[in-house]
Amino acid sequence: MTPMAQSAATREIASRAPIIPVLVLDDAASAAALAHALVAGGLPALEVTLRTPAALDAIRAMADVAGGIVGAGTLLSPDDIRAAKDAGARFGVSPGATPRLIAASIEIGLPLLPGAATASEVMALWEQGYDMMKFFPAEAAGGAPALKAIGAPIPQVSFCPTGGITPANAPSYLALPNVICAGGSWVAPKDMIATGDWAGITALAAAAAALAR
Repeated sequence: MTPMAQSAATREIASRAPIIPVLVLDDAASAAALAHALVAGGLPALEVTLRTPAALDAIRAMADVAGGIVGAGTLLSPDDIRAAKDAGARFGVSPGATPRLIAASIEIGLPLLPGAATASEVMALWEQGYDMMKFFPAEAAGGAPALKAIGAPIPQVSFCPTGGITPANAPSYLALPNVICAGGSWVAPKDMIATGDWAGITALAAAAAALAR
């Protein structure tokens, strides 16, 4: 799978809804119910970060949820990509990009959303064939004004900004012509997951899905 084909795949997934939930799960037992709640609210693409021991099991549980597209985030190594693909992930997200990570994503065939935070990083990935990237860490890297500035000389590239995105600032990102969607964790609060408030999570997802872009 070439970088161009990967970007085509991640762009299509990103276009499904204005927000991709960024999920950090400590217990895979609630993963399927969480996925159902988010999908019911209109957010089909789900990013489970590989930051906890339960992450791969959570991806396995979510992979069978009808209407959902589960991906793996925080991919840092070829082993992460292989494990994510084996668990059922249909796309991968990385905070940055390295030659080994890109080579593994091509070899293994997992569409990768590589991260970039500067014009040089964006240009380096674009030279390799990527035109859909993650802008991370979005707020720390200058927020929507920085992403707008990058888009002026490099309009060929589209982004999913992640890192510090909230309901308050998401519209400023989504209004940019080079933003397809944004990643946010507020749609799945840990307290709601812990109490099984799936209706509440569905309501948050529906509000996020209604954001203009």
